[in-house]
Amino acid sequence: MHRKPLGDPPCPVARTAARMADSWSVLILREAFYGVTRFDEFQQNLDIAPNMLTRRLNSLVEQGMLVRRQYCDRPPRSEYLLTDRGRDFRPVLLAMLAWGNKHLAPEGESVQLADRRTGARVEPVLVDAASGRPVTGPDYHIVPGPAATERMRQRLRCSAEA
Repeated sequence: MHRKPLGDPPCPVARTAARMADSWSVLILREAFYGVTRFDEFQQNLDIAPNMLTRRLNSLVEQGMLVRRQYCDRPPRSEYLLTDRGRDFRPVLLAMLAWGNKHLAPEGESVQLADRRTGARVEPVLVDAASGRPVTGPDYHIVPGPAATERMRQRLRCSAEA
């Protein structure tokens, strides 16, 4: 299936989807958060074709999610490390983990989030940084930001009335 390119729309959700909706890229980032850094480890863990892995790693490097660092001269070998931008994607992966466990795991949870000190299971939630309140339900809505186009303002006006 050939997807229509999203270009660079003004919506942050669309921009993120355009860059990260490729499942291989998300899975490569997941492996990087698990501590994987080397090409052969990514390939083995993901069972991905080498040419596909090369393209996805190059793309993640170009997007600033990973940095490539050579660790061997003969033969030349590189490792891939998360950048600050890449590490900032962690809450997105944790939200996907929580949603997947809740809605897509009829056999039970194969992966859980736990407190490193206590070992207690943790359920990630999105909270407002200023108030500490969970961002859920009708208490919050999406509003236009300073860079919103008139079209976006109109769309969000309709959304706020619903």
